Amino acid sequence: MAIWIVPLAIVFIIIGIIGWRAVRVWDTAVVLNEKDQRVADAVEDHPFTLNPIIWVIGVAALFILFVIFFYWASSI
Repeated sequence: MAIWIVPLAIVFIIIGIIGWRAVRVWDTAVVLNEKDQRVADAVEDHPFTLNPIIWVIGVAALFILFVIFFYWASSI
């Protein structure tokens, strides 16, 4: 199991960067009145692509699929 420490650390760093960027973007979007700010065109056109939760789930799913494929390939 020690072979998974470095890949898991890389996944944690990627997830941390995604979270940090999401918080930084949300922090700059603070307004006093909700009517003053309109939804950005990128979010309006593709509301799911800029959702950090979906990006984190995608990164974790890719890592899990890699681990499953690794153990499957090593058992052949």
